[in-house]
Amino acid sequence: MPEGQDVRTRASRVAQRSEATRASLIAAARRLFVEKGYFATGTEEIVAEAGVGTRGALYHHFADKQALFQAVLEAVEADLLSASAETPVPAGAFARLEAGLAGFLDAAATSREVQQILLIDGPAVLGWQEWRALEERYGLGAIRALLEQALSEGAIAEQPLEVLALILLAAVDEAALYVANSPDPVAAKNEAVTTMERLLHGISA
Repeated sequence: MPEGQDVRTRASRVAQRSEATRASLIAAARRLFVEKGYFATGTEEIVAEAGVGTRGALYHHFADKQALFQAVLEAVEADLLSASAETPVPAGAFARLEAGLAGFLDAAATSREVQQILLIDGPAVLGWQEWRALEERYGLGAIRALLEQALSEGAIAEQPLEVLALILLAAVDEAALYVANSPDPVAAKNEAVTTMERLLHGISA
């Protein structure tokens, strides 16, 4: 094998091992954070669960435990978006918006990952501003795009869509926090979905 190709092959293997280690740490932390919560989970437990040797491997990939938590939270957000994309949706952008917001509230009631990582530990670990910034990164664009399409379809009246998207995102986030922290998440979810439907119908054409 030519020397240059050999160097590239070794570098590729190192990169693959590094990515595998990072993925193992995220997967292990995700399981433990769901089971025990962020604050009751130690870095030693995460390293042992991931099977990556010492805490040096963790700190090679993440500045600290909070940085690892953020990576876990973003993995949960990405999986939510993927699941939403694979779910059959009704025709029309407005109906899809309504279904998507209701689906997030359902996840807040039924998914332990969404409850513990995204809605209970998320604001406490990252701080409100950083948590909201992540929610905007993953949710605001989708809401805005559906509102723009709904406007073009005549499903909603002409109005400032940027502020409307922000209001809807804030409303569904607050509703999801209410659901996740309720002693009866299913009942809380039903209340939240009904209220969200009324809010959406108020802006429909």
